[in-house]
Amino acid sequence: MGPTASGKTDLSVKIAQQLETEIISSDSRQIFREMTIGTAVPEKHYLETVKHHLIQTHSVTEYYNAYMYEQEVLNILENDIFKRHDTAVMCGGSMMYIDAVCNGIDFAPDRDENLRNELWKRFETEGIDQMKEELKRLDPKYYEECDLKNHTRIIKALEVCIQTGKPYSSFRTGIKKERNFEIIKIGLNYPRQILHERINKRVDIMMENGLLDEVKSLQKYQHLMPLNTVGYRELFDYLNNKTDLETAVELIKRNTRRYAKKQITWFNKTIDNQWFNPSTDEEKIMEKLDLIK
Repeated sequence: MGPTASGKTDLSVKIAQQLETEIISSDSRQIFREMTIGTAVPEKHYLETVKHHLIQTHSVTEYYNAYMYEQEVLNILENDIFKRHDTAVMCGGSMMYIDAVCNGIDFAPDRDENLRNELWKRFETEGIDQMKEELKRLDPKYYEECDLKNHTRIIKALEVCIQTGKPYSSFRTGIKKERNFEIIKIGLNYPRQILHERINKRVDIMMENGLLDEVKSLQKYQHLMPLNTVGYRELFDYLNNKTDLETAVELIKRNTRRYAKKQITWFNKTIDNQWFNPSTDEEKIMEKLDLIK
């Protein structure tokens, strides 16, 4: 695991080859088949070298969440990979998805499509302030804990409150689930300046490879949650005449750097600040995994 552009894909393939096993993606956007360039789906030769799971297996039109991901991964491990291999490799940077597999996630009610659409329409017409007040009334506990700048979480919490008649916080037990397998965590990162250079270069390559055309093909889905993603929403703004292309590309770079910072902060809490530089520490990583005898 690690921030975007930290070399996770390349190293995960090397590790999986040495372990003679398979890879499960823990990227919450690579799971959607319509999103390829902007999500940095592993290149064809990687996918042919090592079997990958949960890469482009769902549609952006399907509802999907971290709880569903947890259940799907556990099923793949128990009924597929661990029947043939002693180990599996998970690779990605989606914090909630990684945490769901390592620690478990609380059950959430099935999605109410009509209610969700109604809440999003309210957000677009009324703004978020009235919805904050409603959340404060329906679930004061979660209101105190919630990132009130994150409208997605507010809408999700309201949906559960209204749908079930119970506070969203009542579904959030925070109890860690026991797993019947051992977990070894490898955190990858580069020095800040190098990581930023890699991010900027990666965005330029995505644009050269046709990211704008990919985003154009997804315009009819731009209101869906998976498309509220860095690299897509900035180009939607360009296509909707809210900005120019040069500005949109610079915003993708800036927002990706900000997301990487958020990832690093979160991962620091789970790996005790023990990072490996993929350029210089590959041997140390292999030793940690007992791959070098």
